[in-house]
Amino acid sequence: MAYRGSVRPFVNFDAKHDAEVLHKAMKGIGTDEDVVLMLLAARSNDQRQQIKPAYKTAYGKDLVSALKSELGGLLESLILALLTPPSSYDASQLHKALKGAGTDDDALIEILASRTGEQILDIVKAYKKEFNGELEKDICGDTSGHYQKLLVILLQGSREEGVDEEKIENDAKVLYDAGEGKFGTDEEKFITILGNRSAEHLRKVFDAYEELCGSDIEDSIEGETTGNLENLLVAVVKCARSVPEFFAEGLYRSMRRAGTDDYTLMRMMVSRSEEDMLDIRASFKKKYGASLYTTIQEDTAGDYQKALLYLCGGND
Repeated sequence: MAYRGSVRPFVNFDAKHDAEVLHKAMKGIGTDEDVVLMLLAARSNDQRQQIKPAYKTAYGKDLVSALKSELGGLLESLILALLTPPSSYDASQLHKALKGAGTDDDALIEILASRTGEQILDIVKAYKKEFNGELEKDICGDTSGHYQKLLVILLQGSREEGVDEEKIENDAKVLYDAGEGKFGTDEEKFITILGNRSAEHLRKVFDAYEELCGSDIEDSIEGETTGNLENLLVAVVKCARSVPEFFAEGLYRSMRRAGTDDYTLMRMMVSRSEEDMLDIRASFKKKYGASLYTTIQEDTAGDYQKALLYLCGGND
């Protein structure tokens, strides 16, 4: 598989040297934010993890605390996100989504619908380690009904593998009979099939479904369900079709509304920078006719903007 991230490991990496550069940038009056963000955006997450102990060894203090005392606002949040290992970052985003006033369902849905099974299991472990809690228990405490059931299925991180040719037609028919084909909706069937089958299998089921009833599965879900369950089912369908397209849409929405949703924008840019940012950029351009880079330029400002543009990795 070709590497599809916009941020790659820095070739002549030297943690000790980077620690020194960061220290100099923060020394004296004011901080050279440019140096900090250029350096950190040009290192992979693994490399950033190595800079932390090198900094502590050289200067006897914690790099994250040092940066916190020098930076502020959105730039600080973004830099701290870059310094967090991916599974810990997702765990912290989920913790924030569950522990604040009210639940941030958009964040819950985005993370649990888009991560691989392996990533989800790492997130569950990180959540336990960082917050001394059970992610599943906390999700169950904050959600209910079929929405909760599907979140719990996704949390198991155990989707089936491959395509089961024999089940395709049947799955499509079960979905049709559970929704469009009857009065009222049998949500259980939707949850079981969409929560457990592999992405490749689901794409074939969606094609069969369209042939069967002449409409997209998304349209049926939107017609048959409401609220968080609807949003989660649609997200699962979109991620089965194309994860980069799902994020291209999410990024567009985070910017093209009244006021930019910076926390969603930041989370998506940070968490996809080493995954599939190049594909997200291509999807974005194709779908919206504008590049992700120029859209970020129009909707953000200052050093925070610069850091996001580094993560974007180029203008299409």
